[in-house]
Parts: sequence; structure tokens; C-alpha cells
Amino acid sequence: MSSRKALCALVITLTLTSCSFSKRDTGASPAPTSTPSASQTADSQSPAPSEQGLTLGPATVSGPLGAEPVVVIDTKAPAADVLQQADIAVGTGAEVVATSTVTAHYVGYGAMTGQMFDGSWSNGSPVEFPLANVITGWQEGLLGMKVGGRRVLVIPSSMGYGSTPPQGSGILSDENLVFVVDLTAVN
Repeated sequence: MSSRKALCALVITLTLTSCSFSKRDTGASPAPTSTPSASQTADSQSPAPSEQGLTLGPATVSGPLGAEPVVVIDTKAPAADVLQQADIAVGTGAEVVATSTVTAHYVGYGAMTGQMFDGSWSNGSPVEFPLANVITGWQEGLLGMKVGGRRVLVIPSSMGYGSTPPQGSGILSDENLVFVVDLTAVN
């Protein structure tokens, strides 16, 4: 299967795997945040900038905005049980709301394997999708993001694919996911 067909298959899977949405206060601060689930409190680590970029949970992300990021996953890091997010670059354009259709470049990594399972940069163009039709981790994690920004998401399995990831995706059962998203447009 070509990489373009694989990307399309994953985007369709993301679109078809919509979950319930719960609104949270996004605030205007570019400071990194963690979003606890209804039954948990955020006791996760705060992201720490480093010489190579930003570290959030198991992920260290570096590279220039607008180009495919360099992502290193520490597969021995403790599993996240809450959504974690951090802006590497805060955009200045339109802001994502729950009803937005967004256009973004992204890469996705499995936190257990450390392997990239999907990305849009290799196809040369960002992907457009309604926010309401993707996994809960994206629905909640992209809220408040502005066009021109880069955000890192560490998504617990419960807000991703849980025990039933898309067949052939390379995502393991109950695997947490790491995404780096460059937001290019919001409608």
C-alpha cells in the first residue's frame, strides 16, 4: 500500500472513530497544560524545554516550525493517564473551537513502540478534517490552538483507540499516542 493510501486510510479511520466531546477551559495562556479525565487529577509532569526542543511525557520534539519535526520517544517513560499538551510555537491566526474544520500537518507515534505510525509531511500536503469526527484526544487537545502554531499531544489510550486500534495502523492495543501538530488553517 502506498504511503498516500495509508495516510488516507488512517485519516478516514480517525474520522470514523469519533468519540464524545467534553468542553474544557482552554485559556489564552501559551503555557503547557494537562487535561485530567473526569475521575482523575493532573499529576503529570510539566513539559520542559531543552536544547533540542521540548519534552512532554515520553516525547522530545525538535525541528523548525513548518518542517517535519524530529520526535524521540522514551518507550520506558510512565504511561500517561491524562491528556497532556504543550505548544512549542503559539500561532497568531484563527483559534480552534469544537465545531471547527481544521487543516494540519502532523506526525503520530506510538508511546510503547516509539515508532511513527502516520504523518502528513511525507505526502507534501496537510490534511483537512472536522474536529468533531476524530479521536477524543484530538477533539480536546486541539481546542484553543491557533493557526501557525505547533502543539504536542500525549494522548492516553482511553482518548485514542483503546483496545481496538485500526487494523494495520501499527498502533498497539491500549497504546498511548504522541502527536505533533502544525495547524495551517481553521474553518
